[in-house]
Amino acid sequence: MKRWLLAVLMALLVAAQKRIALTFDDAPRARGPFLTPEERTARIIAGLRKAKVRQAAFFVVPGNLAAPDGAGGEQRVAAYVAAGHVIANHSFSHPALKSMTADAYLADIDRAGDWLKGRRGLRRWYRFPFLDEGGTDNAKRDAVRAGLAARGLSNGYVTVDGSDWNIENLAAQARRAGTSIDMDALRDLYVKTHVESAEFAERLAEKALGRQPVQVMLLHETDLAAYWIADLVAALRAKGWTIATADAAYRDPIAKLHPDTPSAQGNLLEAIAWQKGVPAPRWYERNTLSIADSLFRARVLHETQ
Repeated sequence: MKRWLLAVLMALLVAAQKRIALTFDDAPRARGPFLTPEERTARIIAGLRKAKVRQAAFFVVPGNLAAPDGAGGEQRVAAYVAAGHVIANHSFSHPALKSMTADAYLADIDRAGDWLKGRRGLRRWYRFPFLDEGGTDNAKRDAVRAGLAARGLSNGYVTVDGSDWNIENLAAQARRAGTSIDMDALRDLYVKTHVESAEFAERLAEKALGRQPVQVMLLHETDLAAYWIADLVAALRAKGWTIATADAAYRDPIAKLHPDTPSAQGNLLEAIAWQKGVPAPRWYERNTLSIADSLFRARVLHETQ
């Protein structure tokens, strides 16, 4: 076979692969509904090791260290790095860009950068809290994009989102209320929601890009991840997904795209689809909280209407 033809076939094969990187927001998080922060970190590290995930990324909010149970947070972040994972900037205080000026927002990023500077495993990525690039304020969005570029930071975007933070919040509410939680059903809801979200993103990428980028899954450093990250990885692999490193994901050409859409909030793949005129749905349905909440009540709490 001619060398050029082999190269083309190999490129097509790579483009068709289902590859996905795992990323976790808000580390180090406060205590959750089931575990202490230390227990959660130990379980997440063990789960990723069991699942043979070579590298995940943890987006750090240093301001969380000031929380009442924030003691030990610095050591927990270091433990993720010692286990082979990487860290990146998620702001100091987790603000919404739409609620403040660009200058104040960039100052908050710098404050987090000062804490992160010189730490092992650090990558030059920044993830917007709430995936909020400023809503419809394009001037603010562009000012922050320019500020990130001046600081050598690139967008730590996501393409796959299952709103796991909401599932955890619902579990915490049920726990506080003394409501019985079906833990097997909670596991199934957590795993299936994220697998379905990845499958949705695969289909959307074909429509918006005509190829498969290395997808980036948004998770949070939750108790649910601590319990079931290995189960989630196994379910993804059963659907044909290969777990990629975050480094590989952010080398994908999609990382250079900066869509100009009527609203800059949301994941990158959604914004690209919107810009290119891909018809709805461009948003995985369980990110609509009314749908997700109803599923949780029916499947996990076994409530009847």
